[in-house]
Amino acid sequence: MKRAIITVIGTDGVGIIAKVCTYLAENNVNVLDISQTIVGGVFNMMMITDVTKAGKKIAEMSDDLDVIGENIGVRIRMQHEDIFNTMHRI
Repeated sequence: MKRAIITVIGTDGVGIIAKVCTYLAENNVNVLDISQTIVGGVFNMMMITDVTKAGKKIAEMSDDLDVIGENIGVRIRMQHEDIFNTMHRI
């Protein structure tokens, strides 16, 4: 299984989860786990996804999600699980 981690941070608003999940569904990405919190109006979400059957590479989906994030006022990052884990071990 090829997994990717998606993080979303920004001001809370209507439809953030819907926009991200719609994009993932359209690209055949399965959400394995999701955690989200809102603290003081700040939205924070982390998703573990299975990108094994995705029609696009992680880098391309990351770029697409970056544009979606800009449009809805949040920062969305998608990284291969190995890169995410390595970055957070330091």
